[in-house]
Amino acid sequence: MIENVGNQCCREYKYIKGLYKRHADHKLYQKRWFCVFYCEYFSLCFVQLIKVYGEDSHSRSVWVAPRATAREVCHMLVQTAHCSDQENWALLELHPALGLERCLEDHEVVLQVQATWSLKGDTRLVFRKNYAKYEFFRKPTLFFPECMISDSADVSKGMTSSELIQDLLKSGTCPEIQGFLQVKESSRKSWKKVYFFLRRSGLYCSNKGSSKEPRHLQYVADLEDLNVYTVVNGRKLYGAPLDFTFCIKPSRNPVRTQDLRILCADNEQTRTCWTSAFRLFKYGKQLQCNYQLSKSAAKLKPQSREGTRLTDGKSEASLVAMDFSGKAGGRVIQNPTEAQSAEREEGQAWRVRKRDFFSSSDSSSSSPIHKSQPWFHGGVSRKEAQRLIEKQGLVDGMFLIRESQQHAQCFVLSLCYKLKTKHYLVIPCEDGGRKYFTMDDGVTLFIDLLQLVEFHQINKGILPVCLKHPCVCVAL
Repeated sequence: MIENVGNQCCREYKYIKGLYKRHADHKLYQKRWFCVFYCEYFSLCFVQLIKVYGEDSHSRSVWVAPRATAREVCHMLVQTAHCSDQENWALLELHPALGLERCLEDHEVVLQVQATWSLKGDTRLVFRKNYAKYEFFRKPTLFFPECMISDSADVSKGMTSSELIQDLLKSGTCPEIQGFLQVKESSRKSWKKVYFFLRRSGLYCSNKGSSKEPRHLQYVADLEDLNVYTVVNGRKLYGAPLDFTFCIKPSRNPVRTQDLRILCADNEQTRTCWTSAFRLFKYGKQLQCNYQLSKSAAKLKPQSREGTRLTDGKSEASLVAMDFSGKAGGRVIQNPTEAQSAEREEGQAWRVRKRDFFSSSDSSSSSPIHKSQPWFHGGVSRKEAQRLIEKQGLVDGMFLIRESQQHAQCFVLSLCYKLKTKHYLVIPCEDGGRKYFTMDDGVTLFIDLLQLVEFHQINKGILPVCLKHPCVCVAL
């Protein structure tokens, strides 16, 4: 890429130089054009080398233009790493020593972000999946509970919480996010519960309970001048009372411990609400433009082998049960009980067809086909599985399969649902002298783990939600 840009610039430079010699009498004209080209030449040629890390701690160096955004760098890494899935990748800013991480917005210029880092620090860029980057546009009520949203002096009165959420996402008008957070007191190890208010004008806290009176409000920070980070291992690093910790800090200065304001929520939903609200209040409609651009880019890509499965653009609620047993064509099943019965019958028939097919083939049930799948993570622990899922975004349907550490020859399906990770034991069993896998005590049998995953991508079975997003780790 650098060689091509350099050759093109050299050709243009020689052309401009020729014009310069032929029109020596028009000094003002040639000087203006030469300066314009000179600036463009340096903006194109003087790209910089950055190092990006994968989740396996290996890194890759890439050349980026001075104005390259996080979206463009992610696209370059997807191409160079030969990722089969090109969606939902993100670039993260990671501070290992401080336990801070932040997902860069798609429109942020990468080199400008790096310019705020300390030269002596261990800050790095990490390339990984982030399914939750725009999830609040799809399921706002899950991210913004009504008890935390109210109207303020900045918006019109008389709106319900649901209307305020929709108004926030569509028009950019900001309601008020409010609630208790625990804050680490300066120069002390103790934590204090304080009532905070997030408004378009900034972050405030009340020095008297949950009072909104101006005389009780204390100004904390300006939204335009701060970034919000998720804190990893906050209990050990900062003595946080709970694991749901996040941090705000000035965006234009290198990270210093004294500039950090560590906050702790009561649960994951509350933390997600606050961090999402900070992003929306700061960037406004720009985030919605980023979301629409990511959707349009996904539609333009060729449909892969997995394109027939449920994606972000097609929810389970948009699908209906159909009955094609009659001669007059298909009919929509209106009765929910009948629809569930049809789903069970279809799953049972699918299982019988697959069992007969594999029984008549020469394939071995012990074939380790699952080891080559991106959703298989070997012998990682339960805690590590939860950490991997949390890193890539707590969205419904994200999953991975791992080997069980407590039961020999068994596996565990770890699945995210409603911001929590659930674990389902997959046990081997025998039927007709052949080995199968099951999660429901033998009611539904699978020849291997790949078949189990493909079945549950279109049928919930005993799970609360279909499998949608595999937890993937890519080596750079």
